[in-house]
Amino acid sequence: MQKNYDIIVVGAGHAGCEAAASAACMGKSVLLITMNMQTIAQMSCNPAMGGVAKGQILREIDALGGFSAEITDKTTLQFRMLNRSKGAAMWSPRAQSDRHKFAWEWRKKLESIPNVDFWQEMVSELIIDDHTVKGVITAMGISFYAKAVILTNGTFLNGKIHIGEKQFGGGRTGEAAAKGITEQLVSLGFTAGRMKTGTPPRVDGRSLDYSKMEVQNGDENPSKFSYDTKILPVQNQLPCFITYTNQEVHDILKTGFDQSPMYQGRIQGLGPRYCPSIEDKINRFAERERHQIFVEPEGADTVEMYVNGFSTSLPENVQYDALKKIPGFENVKVFRPGYAIEYDFFPPTQLFPSLETKRISNLYFAGQINGTTGYEEAACQGLMAGINAVRKINNETPIILSRNEAYIGVLIDDLVNKGTDEPYRMFTSRAEYRILLRQDNADIRLSKCGFEIGLLPENRWNRVMEKQQMTQQMIQFFTETSLVPEDINPYLVSLDTAPIPQKTRLSQIILRPQVQIKELLIAIPQYFETLKFDDEVLEQVEIGFKYAAYIEREHVVAEKMKNLEDIVIRPDFDYERVSSISSEAKEKLKNIQPQNLGQASRISGVSASDISILMVYLTK
Repeated sequence: MQKNYDIIVVGAGHAGCEAAASAACMGKSVLLITMNMQTIAQMSCNPAMGGVAKGQILREIDALGGFSAEITDKTTLQFRMLNRSKGAAMWSPRAQSDRHKFAWEWRKKLESIPNVDFWQEMVSELIIDDHTVKGVITAMGISFYAKAVILTNGTFLNGKIHIGEKQFGGGRTGEAAAKGITEQLVSLGFTAGRMKTGTPPRVDGRSLDYSKMEVQNGDENPSKFSYDTKILPVQNQLPCFITYTNQEVHDILKTGFDQSPMYQGRIQGLGPRYCPSIEDKINRFAERERHQIFVEPEGADTVEMYVNGFSTSLPENVQYDALKKIPGFENVKVFRPGYAIEYDFFPPTQLFPSLETKRISNLYFAGQINGTTGYEEAACQGLMAGINAVRKINNETPIILSRNEAYIGVLIDDLVNKGTDEPYRMFTSRAEYRILLRQDNADIRLSKCGFEIGLLPENRWNRVMEKQQMTQQMIQFFTETSLVPEDINPYLVSLDTAPIPQKTRLSQIILRPQVQIKELLIAIPQYFETLKFDDEVLEQVEIGFKYAAYIEREHVVAEKMKNLEDIVIRPDFDYERVSSISSEAKEKLKNIQPQNLGQASRISGVSASDISILMVYLTK
């Protein structure tokens, strides 16, 4: 039995899968240790990927050479582009996934990578020597050694499940909690905390009356997440459904509040503000007479349905009685009740931006262990931890994505500089450069990085360069080509926008909000006959023209911030010598250990005047 590896990944959730795959594809030997080989890449909560900001992250993972987007496309039941009525920065792809096929496709992908080995068991201890991790020890006392270890423990560290007044240990329903690692890390000086999350009941779709619900279909012309042209969009989409709670539902749920673990104080962990339980909604939004419920299929070959919006830890009999009062649920059969789970996490200010821990060299944290929530947030952390563990072994500098390069950069920067006092979830509002970080241009932003570090295949990089070339040619064509009034005016008049009195450049016509580039191709096809392009190119061109001023403004702001990023702060810098900065700033700066002035400027408690003083001091 092999016991020596380059990298050991502990946990096979979304973070662990991406970490193992990226490290192995970059040429390292990887051991992926999981408590249960049957639950690799398990979708523990909702059977969906993407959504607001999360869809952008999936496309970024794909552009770098990760696999979550590809797996999602292969298992999509329904695809929707959210926020189409808003600006391009808000467009967010979302897919309803086949839960079982998703996990199976991930396992097949990992098993197809020769450098990945598997071991099914719980890890109870890390092997530490001279403040450097050397491997792990399993519950059976078996030692495995490695040059780096990545912990992606999810909700399993001292996990505790709550249903009403019942509570029992577990990292997920039917699975044991992981013990030993938290206690060891705390003994080594790490700070640990508790967080909580919840999940709704799963029900038998055959027992529901869908005629009483609103049908929610996928897009008529669905797109996909991966930029790989060999992967096709979903066919034969399945519908989702929408229904609502009512006052009778709320009254029944209230009868169980005195048995709720949350209201009785048995759950102490920090909960997700943006994904509240149904009892939270009733309590916090007492003025609302109803709350939306999404009824989502768990797979193409199962009758199991996910009751999105009804996350709860109330007693199972209260859950059942309340569900029966929801329109369409009158004869519902429940497969399993909802529950809450609390678990250990480690405040991520204890990490470098590479996701390596500050206290123990070559030890990396990724996913919910860092206080995040969501498959996409976990997957991108796993990807970056895998990349940076490989680069650390190779004595190369880590890959640190900036806030104007990727949502992944925003997420990690927020975590390591600000920490989190609730499960961290990505939103477009967290990104100050969201016009730059659109879902449509992730390949242009990040594929070069993925190719240069050895993750993205050469054919994918060549495709990106071809796309950029076609885009530039199309932009040049729009800038140089003029339209005569008799060719374009019938189309403009049909849109209730002013006709042109004389020759006008295409670049001016496309700026009109009523004008869409695809419609132009139909209205004046003779102008585009010699051009080579596809839908992705057309989208880039249209967004580039219509949002040019906003894009340029963000580039200018980002460039100014880059000047701060270029001012390096040595690891041994003594902040006590800078008497003019505040005591709070000194404490935060010593704790976070920022690597440059830009990072220092984003730490909570460090003021603009503190940064100005530091800048003078550092540039002397």
